[in-house]
Amino acid sequence: MKQKALLLLSGGIDSPVAGYMMQKQGYELIALHFSLEPFTDNTPEVKSINTAKHLGIKKLITITNGEQQAILTKKCDHRYYYILQRRLFLRTAEIIAEKEGCKFLITGDNIGQVGSQTLRNMEVISKVTKLPILRPILTNDKNETVALAREIGTYEMSTGPEMCSVLGPKHPATKSTIRRIEWEETKVDMNELVAESLKTLREEIF
Repeated sequence: MKQKALLLLSGGIDSPVAGYMMQKQGYELIALHFSLEPFTDNTPEVKSINTAKHLGIKKLITITNGEQQAILTKKCDHRYYYILQRRLFLRTAEIIAEKEGCKFLITGDNIGQVGSQTLRNMEVISKVTKLPILRPILTNDKNETVALAREIGTYEMSTGPEMCSVLGPKHPATKSTIRRIEWEETKVDMNELVAESLKTLREEIF
């Protein structure tokens, strides 16, 4: 019996490749997409639907929590937005994963791609969940990931404007500590942000 894992599918180039690589290792995937609407349109969700279908993923779950993400920008130090955002994502994903029987989370994290994706920040982000996080393209050169995306047929589906940075700072923090991030999180009710995010859950079965 295959082990189940929850793939955080952004609509970009990296996460479909990460999902494909873990499928090759024998994992059964459920996809989870976080939509930034109303601050973006639904283009990233459409791309996620298309790539999920292409990869043979049977279920895609969408959480529309742009409003909750915006609260982080208003009440917390904006430099830490990407770290706080991803910790919100992982808190929410862990609840969904447990409900779906998934024992692992999969991300398209790649060192240095955006402000949160430094080793120190990823360590801080990872501490928010007890589930193991699989990062199969962590050390890939970007050209390697693009080449594999072209090979598996997801590249064209994933191209277009990157919208995940719409609420992000111009100069994100590349270094953080768990103490500082947990202090930033005291400025908001993270449990409420998760609960409000989960109220928006929608499922697509393919």
